[in-house]
Amino acid sequence: MSYPLSSGHVPLRFAAPSMSVSLDRIADFLGTVPLFRELDRVALRSFADITREHKYGKGTVIVSEGDPGDALYVVRTGEVKVVLVAEDGREVILGVLGVGDHFGELSLIDGRPRSAHVIATSTSSLLVLRRADFRRQVEQQPQVGWALLMELSRRLRQADGTIGSLVLLDVPGRVARVLLENATPGQPATLIKPMTHQVMSQMIGASRETVSRAMSEFQEKGWIAVARRQVTIVDRVALEARARPAL
Repeated sequence: MSYPLSSGHVPLRFAAPSMSVSLDRIADFLGTVPLFRELDRVALRSFADITREHKYGKGTVIVSEGDPGDALYVVRTGEVKVVLVAEDGREVILGVLGVGDHFGELSLIDGRPRSAHVIATSTSSLLVLRRADFRRQVEQQPQVGWALLMELSRRLRQADGTIGSLVLLDVPGRVARVLLENATPGQPATLIKPMTHQVMSQMIGASRETVSRAMSEFQEKGWIAVARRQVTIVDRVALEARARPAL
């Protein structure tokens, strides 16, 4: 599927919270985001005061690759995907982000252009923190800077794992890895967010048909159960073994 990347980008329309209750609600939400979780109430309100909320319809391009890197985005409602798009319209999905997830962290540090497109997969509301405002607040709340470094470290490790799986695992192994990475802890576990076979195929560089065959294989072996598009991991140990490269 292709997207009108040059014309579909919707400019941000900022509207500052007009009432104290709005600031309180945003502060409450920021307190659930790992990046801000260690802040006290006063600090949360100071960050809430510099955020601007914007809504995007399904399919809207929020940022395009090459756009100026001037803000951090936090998903308040809805879902977005981070993608690379080839000239022929083919997509590679780098990540699917839900409520509490954020993107644009690298731009907060180096200010360089966006490295990927971000597209709303459902009607979504995002909080936007401009780079200059964010940096001023971090100077007063250095624990946020440390949390940012921890998040970048986590994503770097995840990227290393993704690269390794693309090189060392076959398609069923990659599917197993995607399921595990997006599942709740423990066993049985469910996927944090529903994923179609098409989305999974775009995440691991395979065809939808091969992903469907792998999912069917996992069901037949009793490793997963699927009901009403909800995937439940029944045998985590078996999936973890399948997601490890063969020696």
